[in-house]
Amino acid sequence: MQTTLEEAAKHTVRLSVEVAPDEFSRDLDRAYRKVAGEVKIPGFRKGKVPKRIIDARIGREAVLQEFIEEFVPAYYLRALREHDLAPIADPEIDLEVQDLLDGKPLRFTATVEVRPRLALRPEQYRGLNVEAPSAEPTEREVDAFVDRLRERFAELEVVSRPARPGDYVLADVRAYRHEQEIPQATRVGFLSEVGSQDLVPELDRELEGKRKGEILKFNATLPEGFGEVSGSEVSFQVLVKEVKAKKLPVADEEFARTASEFDTLAELRDDIRSKLSAIKEAESRAVLRDLALNKALESVDVELPDRLVDEETERRVQSATERAERSGTTLEAALKTQGWDELRFRSDARSHAVRALKADLVLEAVSRQESLRVEPEELDREVRGLAQEMGRDPKEVRRLLERSGQIVTLAGDIIRSKALDLIVDSANVTSMETSGAA
Repeated sequence: MQTTLEEAAKHTVRLSVEVAPDEFSRDLDRAYRKVAGEVKIPGFRKGKVPKRIIDARIGREAVLQEFIEEFVPAYYLRALREHDLAPIADPEIDLEVQDLLDGKPLRFTATVEVRPRLALRPEQYRGLNVEAPSAEPTEREVDAFVDRLRERFAELEVVSRPARPGDYVLADVRAYRHEQEIPQATRVGFLSEVGSQDLVPELDRELEGKRKGEILKFNATLPEGFGEVSGSEVSFQVLVKEVKAKKLPVADEEFARTASEFDTLAELRDDIRSKLSAIKEAESRAVLRDLALNKALESVDVELPDRLVDEETERRVQSATERAERSGTTLEAALKTQGWDELRFRSDARSHAVRALKADLVLEAVSRQESLRVEPEELDREVRGLAQEMGRDPKEVRRLLERSGQIVTLAGDIIRSKALDLIVDSANVTSMETSGAA
């Protein structure tokens, strides 16, 4: 099979394919056998009808049509692979059947819109200067972790001052609608942290600044979670019985022994510092990968096909819609809680789609330039990971991926990840703290 490639328009190519008669004759024989197995002609067993009889009774044109529908797409896919093209739409096939009738080579052209293909210079992705956050914990971060530990071991003590955010108030909360008490929203002996919005947001606002013995009255609409009375406007009457504040333990050796397996506060802080370092190192690596990729993208100017951007945008919108539905709501309602509308969301999704597509093109270009490959054990490892997440047998998961074509997608993800690793590992990384100190 011979193929040639030419540019038909921006992002569109024309593939010219020629298949010699001796090459496509086997496929034409398969088309004859398929037609022979589908027709009934007196005097011949099914599937054993000679070609000349099929040509005379059914018509050679019908066989050629079967051949074209089944095998021309296969030739087209071979041509795509030969030129390493990634189509983003169905092709327009131009084929002359008369050539086949005259015993000439099979010739056709396929005009198709394709993904852009970048060619990068090594300096566009190797040795990039990247400023990344430090993975070394600061003393302030260690202090904050110790304070969170102290919060866990805090005790509540009654105070005489007004309630502040973070304090706890013990109160009798009664809800009424048309002077009838609503049991679903009534709480007697209710201990609530001011600012936690345990019941309704209005309660937190009313409790702030109040003392023991005060009586509060206000109206509020019950949110979801109150059964049949959800959405109803009710009147609240609240008696403040006590105001309690957290009393945090002193950060000393006794606290260290109570809160951990260590005997001294210094040992506890060293352990916290070590754990924070491991967490920050993982976070820093993730941030570094994103920063390095952004740096590589800065050197690339590529115009993306509208169809490609539209499809990626719609995929993101559909994914967000499905996530909202799994959470028991709609995309419109979820956006409303964030103060967004669909137009703004779609614009944001399109911006992310453009960035993601450009990133894929850059990483694919790096993988070609560096001749990166997916090793069988790498693919096996990813399949085993997916199987473990799904709770299924790895062999079964691999068969499913191969049948659906997703195994190619998975291999592509691995290649792009390896390309990004190469960009990061070759980068000149400086710490943000170090750079700032300089």
